[in-house]
Amino acid sequence: MIQVPILGTAHSPAGAALGRAHVPRMAGDTGGSGGDDRSNTAIITRTRTRTKRPSLYRVLLLNDDYTPMEFVVLVVERFFNKNHEDAYRIMMHVHHNGVGECGIFTYEVAETKVTQVMDFARKHQHPLQCVMEKK
Repeated sequence: MIQVPILGTAHSPAGAALGRAHVPRMAGDTGGSGGDDRSNTAIITRTRTRTKRPSLYRVLLLNDDYTPMEFVVLVVERFFNKNHEDAYRIMMHVHHNGVGECGIFTYEVAETKVTQVMDFARKHQHPLQCVMEKK
């Protein structure tokens, strides 16, 4: 049976108290601060959290044959904060293309806008449809 003495490393006499075995040195190693004894080296890493940008959603109005153009302009002005000219342009785009984008929002805001527009249209007995889709 061979006994191996428990010794500290050359750089750490306290290693014996921790139960570390003696690490033999390579030829040419002087044991000074230039050595490559990694047993006493600590690497400190810092985790940097990055916030992810929220997904965006397009709020769209769909054309129908029954909702008056003036009502669509009113909806765009009221719920999407557009001036009269921009609201009219969006309404004409919906009229000619069947669908038009009123704005791009985060999920919660887009969902709220769709609900508000649909409730307002139903209250005024118009079949206007408002939907949202992921951008």
